[in-house]
Amino acid sequence: MSTWLDLHDGWSLTPVAPTGRAADIGTVPATVPGCVHTDLLAEGLIEDPYLDDNENRLAWIGRGDWRYTRSLAGERAALTDGAAERIDLVCEGLDTVATLRVGGREVGRTFDMHRSYRFDVTEALVQEGEEAPELDVEFASPYRYAEENRERTGPLPGAYDEPYQYIRRMACGFGWDWGPTLVTAGIWRPIRLHAWSTARIVSVRPLVSLSEDHATGVVRAHVEVERTDAGHDEPLALTASIAGEEVAATLGAGETTAVLEATVADPDLWWPRGHGDRPLYGLRVTVAVGDGVLDTWERRIGFRRVEVNEEPDEHGTSFALRVNGRDVLIRGANWIPDDTFPSRVDRDRYRTRIDQAREAGVNLLRVWGGGIYESEDFYELCSERGVLVWQDFLFACAAYPEDEPLYSEVEAEAREAVTRLSAHPSLAVWCGNNENLWGHEDWGWKEELDGRPWGAGYYLDLLPRVVAELDPTRPYLPGSPYSPGEGVHPNAPGHGVTHLWDVWNERDYTVYREHAPRFAAEFGYQAPPTHATLRATVTDEPLTPTSPGVRHHQKAIDGQDKLARGLVAHFGDREWGYDDWHYLTQVNQARALTVGVGHFRSTWPYCTGTVVWQLNDCWPVTSWSAVDGAGRRKPLWYALRRVHADRVSVVRPAGEDVEVVLGNDTDLMWETEVTVARREIVTGEVLSSVTRSVRVEPRGALRVPVPEGVGRAGDPTAEVLTVDGAGERAWWFFSRDRDLAYRKPEFDGETQTFGSDLRVKVRARVLLRDLVLNVDRIDPEAETDSALVTLLPGESHTFTVFGGAGMDPEAVLSLPVLRCVNDTMATSS
Repeated sequence: MSTWLDLHDGWSLTPVAPTGRAADIGTVPATVPGCVHTDLLAEGLIEDPYLDDNENRLAWIGRGDWRYTRSLAGERAALTDGAAERIDLVCEGLDTVATLRVGGREVGRTFDMHRSYRFDVTEALVQEGEEAPELDVEFASPYRYAEENRERTGPLPGAYDEPYQYIRRMACGFGWDWGPTLVTAGIWRPIRLHAWSTARIVSVRPLVSLSEDHATGVVRAHVEVERTDAGHDEPLALTASIAGEEVAATLGAGETTAVLEATVADPDLWWPRGHGDRPLYGLRVTVAVGDGVLDTWERRIGFRRVEVNEEPDEHGTSFALRVNGRDVLIRGANWIPDDTFPSRVDRDRYRTRIDQAREAGVNLLRVWGGGIYESEDFYELCSERGVLVWQDFLFACAAYPEDEPLYSEVEAEAREAVTRLSAHPSLAVWCGNNENLWGHEDWGWKEELDGRPWGAGYYLDLLPRVVAELDPTRPYLPGSPYSPGEGVHPNAPGHGVTHLWDVWNERDYTVYREHAPRFAAEFGYQAPPTHATLRATVTDEPLTPTSPGVRHHQKAIDGQDKLARGLVAHFGDREWGYDDWHYLTQVNQARALTVGVGHFRSTWPYCTGTVVWQLNDCWPVTSWSAVDGAGRRKPLWYALRRVHADRVSVVRPAGEDVEVVLGNDTDLMWETEVTVARREIVTGEVLSSVTRSVRVEPRGALRVPVPEGVGRAGDPTAEVLTVDGAGERAWWFFSRDRDLAYRKPEFDGETQTFGSDLRVKVRARVLLRDLVLNVDRIDPEAETDSALVTLLPGESHTFTVFGGAGMDPEAVLSLPVLRCVNDTMATSS
């Protein structure tokens, strides 16, 4: 058997040839996995990078060289008794340009954050005269390395004036329109010593297929082993076991690869959430010599087939993600690194975030191309929860060099990623890049490039070849956005995958109703984080929409101005105080995505999916996220949960009238009575209504026309349309808030403790629109079960505040905690 020893304790960190602020830093303790920033922060040597504008004063860290050092005396004593033929240093993640030495002897170099590395340190560890050999990992400045590559290749166009495309590391660490510029270095994933003899398993790549009738599942486990010199001629026995089946193969002298094929009769199928169960089968592969097991590999796999359904039609080209022969309505969200320092994201944090996605109705997460390949935990948890994963290869928003040394790094990185992630049934799609095909077409790159390579060789040649060779069971897309077909614009709305950014950047969110994508992989609208998150991050006094810290935590170009334009469009042109600004911008964000997702979903099966930008944040910031940088749910999260419901009703324009579209994303026929009522906005009195019995097919959508007498307002400023009987009530306001005849809020409120929770009942005496309970203003750890609740006069709603039993009832029922649009927009009492 082999022996693994973790090397996570006893490290120290030292600047190399320090100048400037680094000259004041000696040797400090280091945490591994970790990075320079987190180590310096733990020792109180730098300010919190997330607080105020501290980020601006920490650029020197990425400009310097750093050394991590640790003694290997204990490991040497444990491993150098001659029992093992080989001792390897195994590094799962080094960020990024590193030289490794054992006892002063160089054992390896690295140039890619996204790869793992293994170095033979047998001789270096046992060299004579070295009683306590040290392991040194010296990191060169990522800026220097990237800028040297830029100088060699010549500058290439990109979205930001940072050299992120010239180095294989997390691009968004150089700053993005939602992320800070914090370029660091460090041992960011586990590091170990591995002592072994004869042979070890290098990789297992299980490729799963199903027969057409799903009656038979086949697992082809592609196994690669490495041998020691002494074990070169040993016959090796490979076995693979799954679902009670065991298959075996023998590797003859010098052979290192084999395919073990196991057949499973009547496998239980793995389905995405909302479509069925998610059974996982344990797959175990061993390599042995004689009766002795040398190495073991274990993962959980699932039986399912994934395809992309692309068919030309009269509108363009369809795009649907098909699982087990069924086109799935994708209710997705984009995923970015959950922390600028990803070593801080553990399994529990992944679990919390993925559960937040799932509870919001999300069935697909797109791992965006400017981040990282996530840890095994991420993909395992997605597989357990039925959340599909769309995995970008790591290229985003730039032209990329295609020459050496980067080309070889890209190929090695891609091969490792495809092999490592192949076991996970949640992984459904490989995608070549984020927005680079679009950028080349529309962002002025062609003139600047003047014929030079820009990354197309990766997306159209290298990466599809790697996927075809290593993972032919999954579809590959050259990019997102992407339009299949010769000569078709990469972001053509009638073809394939579309990104929609005229809304937010240029136009109001009501324009979503003018778009007709086949699959919308990016679209979104900004809002600030929750108050508790912003207040903990920004020390401005007073806190205002334009105070320095608030502006610093807004990275989008003209972001605050775009938020302001959105407020003017819907709420009027006025000076907004902080409380109104914070609440109304969050309301605008929630409404924008409700309109977008709801409208696109209403066109099913023409549009087969939406992937909103974005689920999460990497730090506390004003952004497009539904869950902010501290993990708190913004109002958008609640809006997504509503519009992602399995059964939903959407009101949309139909010429001068309106219609209701019912979406039924279940396997059961939906039979219901739908009542559409036009009401007086103040009293809720029904002015006109119609009730219809309807049947919506499983996985279908049904248009329900609304008669002119119901769907057209007599006074658009004083009337509202409601749809009842079809899931949660749908609303249609005939005018924007700035023109509506809101009354000042009148309600009866009562609170009741229930264990550790607080229940807050609100009974409306006038129409109350978009009620929220901002309980984080009282207790940053508290959260509510619901938000953005609209009530007619006489109706009530009970909020549950988790962990709120000790709250002051008067504070809970008062501004700025309990509030609605009426508080700001009321025109009369």
